[in-house]
Amino acid sequence: MIGCFVTGTDTGVGKTLVSAGLLRALAAHHPRVVGMKPVAAGVVPWGDDWASEDAIALRSASTLAVAPELDNPVLLLDPLSPHIAAARAGVQIDLNAIVRSYHALAAQADAVVVEGAGGFHVPLTDTQTGADLAQTLALPVVLVVGLRLGCLNHALLTAEAIRTRGLTLAGWVANRVDPDMEAVEDNIAYLRARLGAPLLADVPHQELPEPGSLVFDLPKDWR
Repeated sequence: MIGCFVTGTDTGVGKTLVSAGLLRALAAHHPRVVGMKPVAAGVVPWGDDWASEDAIALRSASTLAVAPELDNPVLLLDPLSPHIAAARAGVQIDLNAIVRSYHALAAQADAVVVEGAGGFHVPLTDTQTGADLAQTLALPVVLVVGLRLGCLNHALLTAEAIRTRGLTLAGWVANRVDPDMEAVEDNIAYLRARLGAPLLADVPHQELPEPGSLVFDLPKDWR
């Protein structure tokens, strides 16, 4: 079973787009692929219920349909940092429960793409962060770099934090979120030379992001 944890240099850098694109790329090689959004803050109407936009996008890109408590075990109403949204809802985020949901997914799938919330160190509780969740899941990490001013520092710091946790940086994705950014190619070249992990995809700026348009150079053992 193939699994990976998708994190980003910040919130709003395209983690959901990349996660959905990864699911579609993996589905070309494996029949049963599923996305997981362990913690989501903010909801939209979904049928007769509510759901996270991120979870909906991952479900649309998955080939395996599962119960919401498995692919999005923590759904919080307010679009805030998870620890604040959870406190407002009177909810305690339990990493062990999330891990149990992940293993239930993994038992049914050929590949699971787990999308983190916010950046790598986003607070989940008063004492735990997204980094603790990634470390508990012990999955290889894919880093989404939102290409905009300041991204070099954010990318290098996040890569260092990932490795400090004993995790493998399986690769990174360059997402051209700022169409007006100068010296984009120079920034990509700098990160290619210094991140110490392969560039899995170079995502052009899209006014209407489409996961199916992403082209990935998947690691050989993911094919």
